[in-house]
Amino acid sequence: MKKLTALIASAFLISSASTIYAEDSLTVSIKRLTMESANKIATEAMLACRKMGIQVTATVVDKHGLVQALARDTLAPHVSLRISKMKAYTAANFTANTSQLKRQSESPIGRVPGLVMSDGAVIISAGGIVYGAVGVSGAPSGTTDEQCAQAGLDAILEDLEMAD
Repeated sequence: MKKLTALIASAFLISSASTIYAEDSLTVSIKRLTMESANKIATEAMLACRKMGIQVTATVVDKHGLVQALARDTLAPHVSLRISKMKAYTAANFTANTSQLKRQSESPIGRVPGLVMSDGAVIISAGGIVYGAVGVSGAPSGTTDEQCAQAGLDAILEDLEMAD
């Protein structure tokens, strides 16, 4: 299963690179989410947790890990700001949902400052293009954080897939 996951990830990265780099081009074309799309993902992720009675922060980052949008519910813990950003940053930089990074979290790279490899962040991608990630923090479990992050992504995923 791990080999299949690695093979799929490699194929995805190769196809992503081929869509960014034109054969004879001197420039690189990068697609990004609009501010409205990023805000909708963050807001919908936060609202999904609120519907469960949980106060969280949801952070959307671009493919480089830079914050594009943030939604913090009224009573979400202060520390959830930092953790949601770090989860999203980690997912974007590893091009993987943080729940898939268990093996890396137990290696030396898992101790690199600024990375959080616990459940709670999902990649934002459509049509073979990685746009970034959304990270959620504040729920009692990372599994719940990730469910809310996925709900935020699901709010625009169909439109994002149709846009390409």
